[in-house]
Amino acid sequence: MKIATKIATVLTLSAALAVSTSSLALAKTDFKVAWSIYVGWMPWGYAADTGIVQKWADKYGITIEVTQFNDYVESMNQYTAGAYDAVTLTNMDGLSIPAAGGVDTTAVIVGDFSNGNDAVILKDQDTLAAIKGQTVNLVEFSVSHYLLARALESVGMSERDVNVVNTSDPDMVGAFQTADVTAMVTWNPMVSEILALPDAYKAFDSAQIPGEIIDMMVANTDVLAENPDFGKALVGIWYDTMAVMTAETPEGAAAREAMGVASGTDQAGFEAQLAATKLFATPADAVAFTASPDLGTTMDRVRTFLFDKGLLGSGAPSADVIGIELPDGTVLGDTGNVKLRFDDSYMSMAADGSL
Repeated sequence: MKIATKIATVLTLSAALAVSTSSLALAKTDFKVAWSIYVGWMPWGYAADTGIVQKWADKYGITIEVTQFNDYVESMNQYTAGAYDAVTLTNMDGLSIPAAGGVDTTAVIVGDFSNGNDAVILKDQDTLAAIKGQTVNLVEFSVSHYLLARALESVGMSERDVNVVNTSDPDMVGAFQTADVTAMVTWNPMVSEILALPDAYKAFDSAQIPGEIIDMMVANTDVLAENPDFGKALVGIWYDTMAVMTAETPEGAAAREAMGVASGTDQAGFEAQLAATKLFATPADAVAFTASPDLGTTMDRVRTFLFDKGLLGSGAPSADVIGIELPDGTVLGDTGNVKLRFDDSYMSMAADGSL
């Protein structure tokens, strides 16, 4: 998951142009939500399977169809094209794909941040400085690419000091076991599999840049404006599910096992990934994180990285080309072209019990 490519941006932009934005803004009762497999997003499948989605949809007199995508980029493409009203994605991909594609998008739920799930792994070397001059396999223009940039920065290096080779995520584990591959950046569950190999060493991980790789549920801003009950239902679903999956009860264990199996592992494997995830299990925790000034600092880093990689649109003159609105109304970038918004109001409703 977590892939943001130039190709995907072009595809989503052309697809979005084919959709009438006015049709998206109409008040309606039927909504579609897309999600893809990752530890922080598995609760959506569980909520759909166990009736939690139905419960909250019924409360607001709406229908919500939750669809799992095996291809993360395709889920974002479909959202950007208007086929879905909401989608799970990272803060970086939200900016580089739907926002850069012209779709005004609001983060309704800030669910977690990667706290070790993403890692720089070296072969037969245990210090990050050893990466200098090496070829690094990763999914180009993904959060792995961003993590590499931040890792290199931490030891006074830049991407000029390494050679990046684009490698698809299904190939990571096998590639590391070949003689030619000596450095890699990837995410769980591949990280866990690779680190189980005798010659693999973790040199840097996302726990060293806490709060920068953020996993979210976003929705089309116009759809939310016309249908606030949809946003209320989404946060109701999320925190109901959080209460179940984080409980130290037989029901909680069963939920974590079900999510583990659905993601291709088991309860122990899923819980190991959860341990490398800073999960905001309560709305109060999520609101505190989202309202922190640190979010603005993070998004400034992210937009600068994306601009440097040419991922904010063809011919973008600067990282300011797309406006990013923070919960306090502050805008990073163009105030006349705000396309990514962090809105903590729905999570606040969940926190104060006003859903």
